[in-house]
Amino acid sequence: MASLTYREAGVDIAAGEALVEAIKPAARATARRGVLGALGGFGALFDPRAAGFTDPILVATTDGVGTKLRLAIESGNHDSIGIDLVAMCVNDLVVQGAEPLFFLDYFATGRLDVGAAARIIASIARGCTEAGCALVGGETAEMPGLYGGEDYDLAGFAVGAAERGQLLPKDVVPGDTVLGLAASGLHANGFSLVRHIVATSGVSLAAPAPFAPAMSLTEALLQPTRLYVKSLLALHRAGLLRAAAHITGGGLPGNLRRVLPEGMVAALDAGAWTVPPVFRWLAQAGGVTPEEMLRVFNCGIGMAVVVADAARAEAVLAAAGERVFRIGRIEAALGPGAVRIDPPDNWLA
Repeated sequence: MASLTYREAGVDIAAGEALVEAIKPAARATARRGVLGALGGFGALFDPRAAGFTDPILVATTDGVGTKLRLAIESGNHDSIGIDLVAMCVNDLVVQGAEPLFFLDYFATGRLDVGAAARIIASIARGCTEAGCALVGGETAEMPGLYGGEDYDLAGFAVGAAERGQLLPKDVVPGDTVLGLAASGLHANGFSLVRHIVATSGVSLAAPAPFAPAMSLTEALLQPTRLYVKSLLALHRAGLLRAAAHITGGGLPGNLRRVLPEGMVAALDAGAWTVPPVFRWLAQAGGVTPEEMLRVFNCGIGMAVVVADAARAEAVLAAAGERVFRIGRIEAALGPGAVRIDPPDNWLA
């Protein structure tokens, strides 16, 4: 009987080792206070006290990128998908008042392409650098028979910390203002619907985007998720942030209500912000109702924050580079926290 090898079964250990060596410089570039040890151990070590915390509460999140990956895989454009992965995790940390500390990734594929994988992990490192957290490790799994060819999946894991007593939401009351922070595009939600609309629209992914002709449709749809970490931390440290909601699947109605206390409703005006052209195109090309658009997509608002002093909060956020809209207010109501939003006529026309 002939002797078989792991490589002949579809798993290349040497390729995995080459990837580890290729990504070490990118991971090292994300180092921050609190990291102990180096990439390549069995586990990552972090000291919150060395990071400046006195009595920290740890906050952990995990997320993925969904079927936006399909566009990256089919186009061979792997240079920003890792930013999406980081953003989907750390934006969920910061809305709880936590500073992201470190990040780990899980990369699974049918056949390891070292060049493509290195680009993906380099984009994860860029996201970590922008968010101020360290890329301390991860896992690369080559699994032929489970994933086809060079298809891959990504998962991210982030840990942050807040001083005891500084967690959010906190002290939301009627009369507070809801501010919306502009999104960079679709972010990483609703791509099963996006891909269905594209497929039925007859527009090629390689063609100029109908709503942004300076780039291809693929490039326009792959614009990475905006990272709101530094701007929200600045707002929180200024004592101005009462609650925040990362607007992902479920949209504004599904996510903002998660941070509202009993007896509060967020009354929002959908006409108070500029809806990016990509959402208008999707609504028109797919015949999607405004209610469904608001339930699936961010529709131009990637983060909603609740504040008492709107003017001061707007100044802090603008100084941090955010485009800010006053989109509503908190009102008293009976029952659990809720969101009321009535799109105006021809909102997405």
